[in-house]
Parts: sequence; structure tokens; C-alpha cells
Amino acid sequence: MGMPEEVITLVDEEGAEHDFEVIDVIEVDSEKYAILLPVAEGEDAEIEDENGEAIILKFATDDDGNEFLVDIDDNEEWEKVADAWEEMLEEEEEED
Repeated sequence: MGMPEEVITLVDEEGAEHDFEVIDVIEVDSEKYAILLPVAEGEDAEIEDENGEAIILKFATDDDGNEFLVDIDDNEEWEKVADAWEEMLEEEEEED
């Protein structure tokens, strides 16, 4: 495995913090996206996403050149990235 596992903390609308593991960073149409999975921990383990849905966020850069992650508002864009990631997973499985 190449990239070290990175855990980032995101804050939801209620101000609660959630840890996510960055399982992949992919590039689609020259934009970069992070694929995140919720980290199940202790007492929150049972309220982890029912279907273990991966979360896809887009890398954006602020005026100082710092990268940060933003939600993808566009469903088509989200689908495109999700499809690209699924294709990558299938290719990895075929290599084994």
C-alpha cells in the first residue's frame, strides 16, 4: 500500500466532530478528490453510516495556497467521481 492512512476530522452542522479516514485521493478532469470513510470508534461505532457509504470531497485551494476539502454540490460531478473510483477499485481487484 502506498499512501499512509490519514485521518481527518470534519465538523457537521450541529458542531459535532467526526473522524474520517482518507482512503484514496483521485484525480478526475484535473480536479483532485478525497475518498473518505467514517472511522467507527467506541460508542459511536453503531451509528456509523448504515451502508458504510464513502464520502467524496473535493480539494479546493484558498488564497494562501492551502488545500482544504469542500462538499461536492453537483450530483453529476459526484457521480462521475464515484464511478471513477469504483472503476479504480475493480482494476485493483483484477490485478490480484
